Amino acid sequence: MSAIPNPTQSHSPSPQQDLVAPSPANELLLKPSDDPRRARSFTIIGSTGKGRPFRPSDWSERLCGVMSSFGSQRKMRYSPFVRPGCWITGEKCVFVDARLYELEPLAYNFLMHFARDNDLRVDYQAIAAEP
Repeated sequence: MSAIPNPTQSHSPSPQQDLVAPSPANELLLKPSDDPRRARSFTIIGSTGKGRPFRPSDWSERLCGVMSSFGSQRKMRYSPFVRPGCWITGEKCVFVDARLYELEPLAYNFLMHFARDNDLRVDYQAIAAEP
């Protein structure tokens, strides 16, 4: 089961579409960024859907610690794709880069499911239009 948002699509073919012969000229031109199921960067915000702060208070550091590694100097280094931070309103949060999905889809899905299972607010980054 994928954690990438999937908007409901109810496209019923019209009778006129059946009359058009299939050819490359009749296909829709979609850029890769037009895919609604494309992985997006998102932020997990440390408050529940009911507005209560998520506990424990160091949850963001713990979650990012799961995705961290230890360098040659025996120091923990956070992943460049999963970073703890502070949201605009002061709540702790975790910033997740969409590139994580390309490298490790299971880790991306784990973070999405963590937010869903704990009823945490999630803010998705808007998809920028490509020139």
